[in-house]
Amino acid sequence: MLFMSSIWEEIRFKVIRSGSNVNKLIGINIAVYLALGLIYVFETLITKQTVFHDKLYDNLALPAYLPNILPKFWTVFTYMFMHNIELSFGAVLRFVFNMLWFFWIGQIFEEYLGAKKLLSIYLFGGLFGAAFFILGYNLFPAFTELKLHDVAIGAPACVMAVIVGTATLLPDYTIFMMFIGAVRLKWIALVYVILDILFLMGPNSGNILAHLGGALLGFVYIRQLQHGNDWGAAMAKIFKRRSKLKVAAKNGTKITNTKPRQDEIDRILDKISQTGYESLSKQEKETLFRASNDDKS
Repeated sequence: MLFMSSIWEEIRFKVIRSGSNVNKLIGINIAVYLALGLIYVFETLITKQTVFHDKLYDNLALPAYLPNILPKFWTVFTYMFMHNIELSFGAVLRFVFNMLWFFWIGQIFEEYLGAKKLLSIYLFGGLFGAAFFILGYNLFPAFTELKLHDVAIGAPACVMAVIVGTATLLPDYTIFMMFIGAVRLKWIALVYVILDILFLMGPNSGNILAHLGGALLGFVYIRQLQHGNDWGAAMAKIFKRRSKLKVAAKNGTKITNTKPRQDEIDRILDKISQTGYESLSKQEKETLFRASNDDKS
């Protein structure tokens, strides 16, 4: 009992109290995946059918056919936390690797731009992926028959937005991959996008369309941010915690707000995109660090 309590406390700290939206979003995805998987297993054991599981699946996955979307408008949000429950090792590996990539790249994104912008690009990536999926299936003749029964599920559109967004912000940021070595983020993002385009006419066309939509959103989101247009500002206000304390720093007789100005942050982000993070001065790095901490609070 003590062992289980210790595990639960550690999970609660990592997911809820860490202040990281990467951990929270991964926690939600894992919770939904396990819930649907357990429902599928126990319903099959008891009734030899999966009626309840299939009903949940139908009401959470995003349909491609327009007349089916309107009665289930919430699926443009719920689909991005859904994952296909298949009794195969390959399906489990796909889910695990999606979450691992989100964890690795999401931490980099969160370090530079903060938790609130991470949440914004994740949700916007999912919504833009949904739009790509719906438009693609209803505009291209190749998908005329598929749109009647195909659905989109999964977080990869959101993860693609984060990967491409991080690569757009920090194209020369290097990570080390097993058996490959040092690889820059821009090459990882490019390979992902090219593979999605090549597999577009395969058996998973709908989800790949959503991936491409998420990738495009990630690129545009960061480019707009670098030009001073923060698409996530309205969303940040919704999730902003109201504080009664105002922190100010006293410099001689002049009192100044410790929060960096938005135009200063935009200038630093533009400098990163042009010459890389290492070109920043110590003061600029401290300014970006303070802005990131303010987003995490």
